[in-house]
Amino acid sequence: MPARIAFEFETPQGPRTTSLTYERRGAGAPLLLLHGIGHHWQAWEPVLDILATERDVIAVDLPGFGTSDGLPQDCAYDLTTVTPVLTAFCAAIGAERPHVAGNSLGGLLALQLGREKAVRSVTALSPAGFWTESERRYAFGTLRAMRGAALSLPVPLIDRLSRTPAGRTALTSTIYARPGRRSPEAVVAETLALREATGFHQTLAAGRTVLFREDIPSVPVTVAWGTRDRLLLRRQGVRAKRTIPGARLVRLPGCGHVPMNDDPALVARVILDGSSTD
Repeated sequence: MPARIAFEFETPQGPRTTSLTYERRGAGAPLLLLHGIGHHWQAWEPVLDILATERDVIAVDLPGFGTSDGLPQDCAYDLTTVTPVLTAFCAAIGAERPHVAGNSLGGLLALQLGREKAVRSVTALSPAGFWTESERRYAFGTLRAMRGAALSLPVPLIDRLSRTPAGRTALTSTIYARPGRRSPEAVVAETLALREATGFHQTLAAGRTVLFREDIPSVPVTVAWGTRDRLLLRRQGVRAKRTIPGARLVRLPGCGHVPMNDDPALVARVILDGSSTD
């Protein structure tokens, strides 16, 4: 069962408190998992038990997503606020300087944690921040449309759509290359998580000017991109490799933007390989 913890974190305005929900499984070196915008920790469910055979896995709902609290009103949903929140969270649960893997927004946060030397290794799956301006506008417009659809659909209709492969495709094909593999229950839960995400608009607003432009020479970095990513196109992986020359760039054949569901065995192996250095 997921746990919840309240803790203090530092901001320019002084200490603040928030509360995050997380799932923890397995044993070994700590591995923090960070989901994308509008999602929740359950995005990692397809790979959690595989990873837990070799790692102490912590999948967390980011601030303002899933069932975690939003940030205090005087805090922005930007890198300079959310990364200290995550560092304080890891300290609060006794998992200082973990390995980290993140997807999309979570991948960007993972890279920032690596840049700040707060983690032992970074695995970033289709990370945000390597876009051109037109690519960013396209991605943000798509995300807003997904959020609008989730808000407009009555819950009974979401439930009915989730029960057929065609309905699951209509609801989730933007992020999954193989949406039919997602369970009806998971599709309903993540659609509701998207509509109820209190941090959605603030996170998008904070991302308008984000570009990841600095190398991370201090920790091992893996960048992996699905060949069928329709949200952040795979050519952005080449830009990530140019920015972080020492990174291992991995292709995820047949995978979409959220690859954990499309090929759990492959994604788990990439994460375990990327977090094998202590």
